[in-house]
Amino acid sequence: MKVLVIDDSAAMRMIVKKMVKSAGFDAQFVEAEDGVQGLEKIKSEAPELVLCDWNMPNMTGIELLEELGNQGVSVDFGFITTEASEEMRTRAREAGAKFLVSKPFTEESIKAALRPFF
Repeated sequence: MKVLVIDDSAAMRMIVKKMVKSAGFDAQFVEAEDGVQGLEKIKSEAPELVLCDWNMPNMTGIELLEELGNQGVSVDFGFITTEASEEMRTRAREAGAKFLVSKPFTEESIKAALRPFF
């Protein structure tokens, strides 16, 4: 499965990829540093799943998800972020996010969130 990991931190992208693999999921990864690059990668790489941070420069994760909806682009999309308030969870769900995993995350929380997609 092709997975796009979007986070402005290269270290966090590496951690997310490592955690997905250690949770036992077979994935090929594509990366982006913000929502603008993420939108380009979604169109050019056609990932089956997007794992996205919320707070990033240029275009936030929620702005990206809302833009995908505006453009009629459908892709399984989840957040891995420090943003975990009920208001943000609701906004993410309403915009079409399939899940929101809070940082710091564990192998178990990643496994539970991703299991339906693999």
